[in-house]
Amino acid sequence: MIFTICIACGDNKGINLFPIEMNGEWGYIDKSGKISIIPQWESVGYFSEGLAYVCIGDKYGYINRKGEYVINPQFDYAWEFHEGLALVEIGDKCGFINKNGEYIINPQYDEASSFSEGLACVRIGSKLGYIDNRGRLVIEPQFEFPSRFIDGRAVAVLDDNIKCGYINKNGELIVNTQFDRAGDFSEGLACVEIADGIFGYINENGEYIINPQFDDAHDFSEGLACVRVGGKYGYINKKGKIVINPQFDNASYFSEGLAAVEIDGKWGFIDKKGQFIINPQFSLEPSGFYKGLAKLKFGKTLCEKSPFVKYYEVTWGYIDKQGKLVYKKMKDKEYIF
Repeated sequence: MIFTICIACGDNKGINLFPIEMNGEWGYIDKSGKISIIPQWESVGYFSEGLAYVCIGDKYGYINRKGEYVINPQFDYAWEFHEGLALVEIGDKCGFINKNGEYIINPQYDEASSFSEGLACVRIGSKLGYIDNRGRLVIEPQFEFPSRFIDGRAVAVLDDNIKCGYINKNGELIVNTQFDRAGDFSEGLACVEIADGIFGYINENGEYIINPQFDDAHDFSEGLACVRVGGKYGYINKKGKIVINPQFDNASYFSEGLAAVEIDGKWGFIDKKGQFIINPQFSLEPSGFYKGLAKLKFGKTLCEKSPFVKYYEVTWGYIDKQGKLVYKKMKDKEYIF
């Protein structure tokens, strides 16, 4: 099993390619919507550090930007490359490979995460600890939930009380377990929740920089953070000053200068002045922009194979920063558990 810790995918080298589906097979388009790698796989991932995972015949391998296999399909599951290593699964065990497909850390863990700042979270027995990129255990298993290191800090939950604090790379608790929820550090601040569902922001020493006062809050991105005040969402700066008044029914993070917001049941995109660049028109929440495109869901249809197997068939595509539809031919499944 692979932990679902989100680490930014993609890279900055080479032509930008985006996954697409056509007639049940996956390939890639470029930013203009032109097919760059012909759809031929059961599933694919974003390119990261020059390679992308692909699946064919229930086995995962890796391709380059020409669509050529660099690592032949052989894994039961695979993830993006981070810091030169990729997390892969064989049978029910996880390990790490390099870009030649060689095992640097043999499959041995029941659960693991990708590397971040030189460390990866792994499960040993019933607890979680951290290994370095040579597979050496550097922080003993003692934690309840997985996290990743950002700016030398990782969220830590030490017992069943599920109070959160932060550790350093030596495994030392540097911010006591006291929060009901805690986020990764982003741009020097972390969003935390205290009793009664109130959110604020702390610095790396655990000191409040923005006192708990918000009904909901999200990580900082591009200097701004989305917060909820009086039932509406707006944006604050790192001093806690509201710079875009709360007015939206829902909102997301800034990415490439734009943020998705919802008003009266429709989603659009605003700039950092709070002005709509793409007017509200979409029924479902889009992703943030990445390399000039945003992934957008156009519709969801509930399907039921059996009383125990239900899923949504989702139609989706990409738009550019002018709101122009670049590609819309794809269908995917979102299973309901």
